[in-house]
Amino acid sequence: MISNRIPVYSFKDLERTIQQLPEGTLWRHNQAGDLPSDDKRNIARDRLRNLTAANQGRRGFTYTHFDVVKNKANRAAVREANANGFTVNLSADSLEEADALADTNCGPVTVVVSSDQMTNTHTPAGRTVVICPARVRNDMTCATCGICAAQRKAIIGFPALGPKKAVKL
Repeated sequence: MISNRIPVYSFKDLERTIQQLPEGTLWRHNQAGDLPSDDKRNIARDRLRNLTAANQGRRGFTYTHFDVVKNKANRAAVREANANGFTVNLSADSLEEADALADTNCGPVTVVVSSDQMTNTHTPAGRTVVICPARVRNDMTCATCGICAAQRKAIIGFPALGPKKAVKL
């Protein structure tokens, strides 16, 4: 089995690697971790801009737990990346938090839902939550779906796995 992971050793190396991807390539930034930061509270906007620029013509996406509700600088950085073609999904740990993130209107939202939630649902504010197609369809993977790379109104729900699976959300 061949891994689709490409090792990089510096941020500049990452930028070059992204720029070398064929036009239209769907790729994910970070399997674990978050956007670049110097203090773990604020997104390093300059590096996010570089990442966004390197992504031009490609379908890159990522997820963030950085505060965009109270932190206006983070909200602006995420909004700018999304407006310029690099999809930054706002990650919520509850349906209520998903509504708060959606209210910022700075990017698409994802949420962890109960491990037994395998059908589409709604947030308390009535927003549609579409359960991740790769989690409910055997013929679908992240690589063939691409919904998380799209700018969208629907919130994507990920049924809990691992330690969160035991927690009723």
